[in-house]
Amino acid sequence: MTEQAPRVAITYCTQCKWLLRAGWMAQEMLNTFGTALGEVALVPGTGGVFRIVVDDTVVWDRKEDKGFPEIVVLEQRVRDLVEPDRDLGHVDRAARADAPPRRDSNDI
Repeated sequence: MTEQAPRVAITYCTQCKWLLRAGWMAQEMLNTFGTALGEVALVPGTGGVFRIVVDDTVVWDRKEDKGFPEIVVLEQRVRDLVEPDRDLGHVDRAARADAPPRRDSNDI
């Protein structure tokens, strides 16, 4: 039995005119993950919604996460569900550069 590739759904508010933002994020997901994704869907909504779901897991919700995701954060969250062992190259290097330096037992 073949496992179905994950589906990403980006629900965006039509009243807020967030289609371009949703479309750009969909394009970035397809560019980054290619055939590792089965589908990236744009789902129109209302009421200020901007939510990104991979299969049944919410990876970003504008109201809960207080705004819109940076694309690098979104790619990391999607990667963690879709291809956890995948190296995102510059995205992962930038995240490591922003992380506080690691301390070892000699620093204590």
